Amino acid sequence: MSFYDLSKEQRVKLVEEINANILSEIKSKKQIHILNYFSDEDTYIRKTAYLVIGKIYKAEENLRVVLLELLEKLFKSDNEKVRQTVVNAAGEIGMKDFPPIVPLMEQGLFDKHHSVRNAVIGSIKKMGEKNPKPVLAFAKKYLKHEDKEIRREICHGIELRGRTHPQDILPLLKELQHDKTARVRNTLVHVIGQIAYKKGCLETVVADLKTWENKELVRDALDEIIDVHERYKNFSIKTQAEAIKYIAKHF
Repeated sequence: MSFYDLSKEQRVKLVEEINANILSEIKSKKQIHILNYFSDEDTYIRKTAYLVIGKIYKAEENLRVVLLELLEKLFKSDNEKVRQTVVNAAGEIGMKDFPPIVPLMEQGLFDKHHSVRNAVIGSIKKMGEKNPKPVLAFAKKYLKHEDKEIRREICHGIELRGRTHPQDILPLLKELQHDKTARVRNTLVHVIGQIAYKKGCLETVVADLKTWENKELVRDALDEIIDVHERYKNFSIKTQAEAIKYIAKHF
């Protein structure tokens, strides 16, 4: 029976049980229940487990070293679900305390399984939103990496911070403007569109794009921005017509 097949009362009880078991095992330096939760086929069981890890890290300062050692040990698992959950747990920690989980992010970024690499993207998104300075500094190191997938993943990972603070990530995006790889270029255009439709964001993005050298990419990005204002018209601060008018005024 999966997590959401349970009643609300049963789910609450299960979460309490997972919390208690994980805390107990961290204290006793065991990993029987933790390994079972981290490898569970049910996404929501794994999510509950990594959220619990984040809460314990914040609340139990004396257990942080043991907890980090446990995550490093679990990351050596042959099971990609375990490694994926380790990265997600590290992301919960990194929203508050980034340096200790950098090694796990670096290993996850180069993991052989796509689900683990995707967990890094998701973690960079949530960490970058809450703890931007060290996370964006980390991301910057990989913008020119020889592996195109690493460049693409980093570009995608910094998107969430850009939705509310586009000025924070535009300098990083600008470094990718001459990237020749289609997947990286397409992700770059996508991210530019995603950071341009909230209040005050279009103005910031347009002003920055005016300084970019790759005019063909800028045209594609502007087309994407206009398209996003229609696709997300229920969430955009401007209508598509207003976005077109503003862009035409500046380009």
